[in-house]
Amino acid sequence: MEKVIGVRFRNAGKVYYFSPGKLNIPKGKHVIVETARGVEYGYVVVGTKEVEGNRVVQPLKPVLRIATAEDDAKEAANRQKEKEAFQICLEKIRKHKLDMKLIQAEYTFDNNKVLFYFTADGRIDFRELVKDLAAVFKTRIELRQIGVRDETKIIGGIGICGRSLCCHTHLSEFIPVSIKMAKEQNLSLNPTKISGVCGRLMCCLKHEQETYEELNSRLPNVGDHVTTGDGLKGDVQSVNVLRQKVKVIVTLEGDEKEIREYKVDELKFRPRRRKEKGDVADKELKKLEALERQEGKSKLDDN
Repeated sequence: MEKVIGVRFRNAGKVYYFSPGKLNIPKGKHVIVETARGVEYGYVVVGTKEVEGNRVVQPLKPVLRIATAEDDAKEAANRQKEKEAFQICLEKIRKHKLDMKLIQAEYTFDNNKVLFYFTADGRIDFRELVKDLAAVFKTRIELRQIGVRDETKIIGGIGICGRSLCCHTHLSEFIPVSIKMAKEQNLSLNPTKISGVCGRLMCCLKHEQETYEELNSRLPNVGDHVTTGDGLKGDVQSVNVLRQKVKVIVTLEGDEKEIREYKVDELKFRPRRRKEKGDVADKELKKLEALERQEGKSKLDDN
């Protein structure tokens, strides 16, 4: 067993694990830790606990100390310096007439490096920009190109639900979202209706997916032939997933047809086959999925 704490470096960022050594550090404290890019100031989201050694990436980097009042003041000063650095970088981008959108400036805690996050449609030759910035800040400069989902995660905003964006408030990592999820949940397949602020499929489609998969597996498909509890036979016209009810076009005496609603446990039918990857052949779905794949892999790494 090995002692660890979980540390986050930015709002809703990825959680990294460090060795607290002999320190007993509770959740909620700020700490100074050694990372791959230098000394950093982080927020403890998982207090000291013991885990099996094979569950963490070795070797664990150490916690240098619990943050002091001086460390807190330095971190606040860095946040102020980032605003100034952002404005300076904007001016340099205009000077060099680069087609890029600056998203955020970030200082490492020890001021050993300044990182600038930006978005752009293609590759940008920013070598001259880096030289100008290095001359101003007298430290290491790193420009990092990120995707639109990363941009939205950093900036934040309000979703169509009226709440703060999931990616900015509690999602530490982007979760895979597919257009098939919208189809499973009987949502509109219009991209404008199921896309978030970033223009990609909404992350919240994943939140209820398992529930819908489970509920849908108990229901027949539209068009399936069923037998009702009162001995009638018919075809499924529509299903209500959440209420677990099915509307059936039943055949009465004299070939008269009527739409009746039944609870799913009152029907006999062949169980629905659970969908596997690649099961959807609909041309519209394939087109929408192709658009989603254009996003590619996110380039933003928290640390």
